Amino acid sequence: MTDPSPVITRFAPSPTGHLHIGGARTALFCWAFAQRAQREGGGGRFVLRVEDTDRARSSEDAAKGILEDLAWLGIDWDDGPELLLRDKQRGGTQRGDKQLGGDARGVGPFYQAQRLDTYIRFFAQLVERGLAYPAFDTPEELNAMRQAAQAEKRTFRYAQAPDYDRDAALARMQAEPHVLRLKMPADPITVHDEILGEVTFTDEHTDDFVIRKIDGFPTYHFAVVIDDELMGVTHVVRGQEHLNNTPKHVALQTLLRHDDGSAFRVPSYAHVPLIFNPDGSKMSKRDKDKAAREAAKAADLSASPVEGLTDAALAKWMKDKKAQLDTAPLAALAEHLRVDLPAIEVADFKAAGYLPEVVCNFIALLGWNPGEKADDGKDLERFDADYLCSKFSFGRVGSSASKFDREKLSSFNAHTIQHELSDTEFVTLWRAWLAEFEPGLIDQLGDRFELAAKATRPRTRTLRDAIEPLRFVLTPDDAIVYDEKAVAKGLLKGDPSGLALLEAFAPTLAQIDPYTPEAIEDAVKAFAESRGVGMGKLAAPLRVAITGTNVRPPLGETLALVGRDGVSARVARALAECAPAAS
Repeated sequence: MTDPSPVITRFAPSPTGHLHIGGARTALFCWAFAQRAQREGGGGRFVLRVEDTDRARSSEDAAKGILEDLAWLGIDWDDGPELLLRDKQRGGTQRGDKQLGGDARGVGPFYQAQRLDTYIRFFAQLVERGLAYPAFDTPEELNAMRQAAQAEKRTFRYAQAPDYDRDAALARMQAEPHVLRLKMPADPITVHDEILGEVTFTDEHTDDFVIRKIDGFPTYHFAVVIDDELMGVTHVVRGQEHLNNTPKHVALQTLLRHDDGSAFRVPSYAHVPLIFNPDGSKMSKRDKDKAAREAAKAADLSASPVEGLTDAALAKWMKDKKAQLDTAPLAALAEHLRVDLPAIEVADFKAAGYLPEVVCNFIALLGWNPGEKADDGKDLERFDADYLCSKFSFGRVGSSASKFDREKLSSFNAHTIQHELSDTEFVTLWRAWLAEFEPGLIDQLGDRFELAAKATRPRTRTLRDAIEPLRFVLTPDDAIVYDEKAVAKGLLKGDPSGLALLEAFAPTLAQIDPYTPEAIEDAVKAFAESRGVGMGKLAAPLRVAITGTNVRPPLGETLALVGRDGVSARVARALAECAPAAS
């Protein structure tokens, strides 16, 4: 074996759904740490591996979705599955010829289901050396063992029976279903963690755990250790929920050998803090079901209103707090109930209109900080990916759970859109986002698209938020709904009233040429000055007549977006319908 690169990190998601934001944070830290080593001349590499040995739950679509989620965030992998997206190639087997025990293909393949022959070879090694053994317990027998332990008020730990007949067990392997279990060493295991320090596990924390399932596939614990070694991983970065798994992995690393007899390495471990909701609960995909379930109960829902969800399944789901609906029926149910599901997965934040660089900036702060001050003397919080990669280290990652502050993320996103993007940049980003999530809006706005984007950007927090202020543009002239308070304040109040000013200004509106925001603003200003009133006295009734309310884009853009004919029609309707009834 050749010496590995000084720093090789990996991210190894299970393809059972879109990428959770916590997983994205782990991938970001892995990538940033490898990037810093690479930039400092240490040859850092970031490996992406798909852990798809759970054949019942894994899917190719989910795997592809995770790759696309990472690519959207700007997290590129050096070694891993190939993805061609927007004409950019990601992944591949870039380390070749026999490096780290690999072959001419490099260190892949990067889907665990394609690596079964490798796992079988190491299974055989452990069995031959007496370090692993077949077990034939049925689910019923295992359940009885657990119940007995519970009755005796002790933790259930599976251990090889004192009278275990190895020769007989090996003979039974050929004909009977079985799992393989590791004969766990009795000595305490100490994990040296980059974040938590030294953590020691005694035998009461471990047992003879399963390394090969009854279907012949490896368990997570076995496959991850084999792959990390053969792919040269030097630093294992993952959430603290995996800490109790680590003694199992260290045990395997100390027992396994390469074909030449050399020992496996024990990589450096870094267990990053969990991510919690503001209320202290763990941020989980179940949060979506919780939000929908509460809305369904509030609506006293007794029958399913959506396809793909039976009444019986709905009733069961509403009673079981831990149950989860599939993505499609959950989304359809939320739409029916008019409830916004919380963004939990990367795809949710993308669909909500957050910018990838903002998401990366924000999640980097969930557990890590650069320890530097901004120009205003406050802690530095706004930075780009290059800065993160130049500064990231585990020494500045805390051990306590981080809380996901959605308002802070929204504020970050709003600041970027409103103050760091140009109109041209926003037009490009918004058009691309709409093409994926709301394509019909592009056609509806037509040649007004750029004006609409420019008008809404100064008040937009997310790309999706930019749609709502423009609803009045897409609403037919005769379907505008007038807000009663806006009518009272903008049209009926004052002397002269807004209606009176609007009626007097109507002929001028029809003569403005060209019908541009600037020309409209000039005409409104000139008319107001001629009447000796402030510009706002006329702007308010115009806005109410055109939009039905008093909060919209600037007046010039508002009228220009509706167009000369539409504005004239809406003003005429407001004069007719909003005038106070004669007494």
